[in-house]
Amino acid sequence: MKLRDADSPEELARRLGDFARNLPKGEWILGGDWDHERWQGAPLPTRQLIDAVTPDNPVLVNRLDGHMSLANSLALKLAGVSRNTRDPAGGTVVRDASGEPTGVLKDAAAGLVDRIVPPPSPEQRRKEILAALAEARSNGVTSVQDITPAPDFAAYQALEQSGELTVRIHCRTAIADYRQLADPGIRAAFGNRWLRLGSLKAFADGSLGSTTALFFSPYDDAPGTTGLPAPEMFPEGNMKKLVSAADAAHLQVTVHAIGDKANNIMLNIYEEVERENPKWDRRFRIEHAQHLLASDIPRFGKLGVIAAMQPYHLIDDGRWAEKRIGKERCKTTYAFRSLLDTGAQVAFGSDWPVAPISPILGIYAAVTRRTLDGKNPDGWIPEQKISVAEAVKAYTRTSAYAEFAEDTKGTISPGKLADLAVLSADIFNLPPEEIEKVEVVCTVAGGRIVYEQGK
Repeated sequence: MKLRDADSPEELARRLGDFARNLPKGEWILGGDWDHERWQGAPLPTRQLIDAVTPDNPVLVNRLDGHMSLANSLALKLAGVSRNTRDPAGGTVVRDASGEPTGVLKDAAAGLVDRIVPPPSPEQRRKEILAALAEARSNGVTSVQDITPAPDFAAYQALEQSGELTVRIHCRTAIADYRQLADPGIRAAFGNRWLRLGSLKAFADGSLGSTTALFFSPYDDAPGTTGLPAPEMFPEGNMKKLVSAADAAHLQVTVHAIGDKANNIMLNIYEEVERENPKWDRRFRIEHAQHLLASDIPRFGKLGVIAAMQPYHLIDDGRWAEKRIGKERCKTTYAFRSLLDTGAQVAFGSDWPVAPISPILGIYAAVTRRTLDGKNPDGWIPEQKISVAEAVKAYTRTSAYAEFAEDTKGTISPGKLADLAVLSADIFNLPPEEIEKVEVVCTVAGGRIVYEQGK
């Protein structure tokens, strides 16, 4: 179900209705990736908007950032969500003036419905993974760092054994389940050259688009909130305990943090754990590191915390971020230049499917900072632009470092894995604004051609 380019609530409802007409009664409608920022000030969608066109199919469609979802009345009923349902830790059931759920569920609240969604069959899971592999290799991607539930890992193993895996996968599992790795003695970067384990993922907050990223000050356009701490932050001190225990087991910790308060909390926790635990090559990571206090920017380099960032988000968010948090806070948003200048290791990725998987588009975003609405031709917060060489390094060498693989990949040099992409033009000698037009001609993984344009 694709809703990302639906330009109005009415268009969202029409597409859902058209999709539902071709489904068996009772089959769930999932996915979506809708974006209410395209709707020119229209309010968030509601269950009433879609109930009439989806009477026989439960619906749980997510906003493109994955931090807010819309459920219809049938899905809420099946999940037992009503006016009496309490907000879970780290989540919000959005309600109307009378206290009834509107159908919008923020962050952990989506789990109230998601827990009853039937899992995909093994064959469906395999089909979806093969489609993802095809999308990756057609965009020149030979390695990914993935949030991997156990059934996906089993599917990856089967594909690796059959020779169908065309992308190297560094798997990250939930930090709450760290003992499943620690108890049998698995450590960071365990595995072979195609599949690796030993990295853990946690969440400190939500997202800017869903007003759930955690800030010190309220949102400008939602003054009643400063965002939401993620469930792992509860009870108080829980995140510190998880990070410390996982780190003591020599497992790599990587935490999603978007708002300035979430980033500050995680830098503080990392600093404390590094001081208290025995020394080792831990390579703490913060995923996104989008909105930072100016005083926290140099701490990444000082503490050796990797800023794992996604440049395409900035040219998307830059269309509307200032209405959320104002111009002053935006000055230290996606602060690539400042992070690099203060010694941080900056690794780039896509956050796909939230953003396009294409590294070319990410490089274009990092060096031009031109927002998708065309309103910033010289770049949004242009002082944070970086060079093409710096952006390429963030996608290759530093990304390999971020997964303990800099000795085997990340550069084209003797003795390293033959993973590379051939492009239609030399991006180092193009005008930066032309980079987005460059195409992938050929992708090679492990010395084998896995994609050729037109074939």
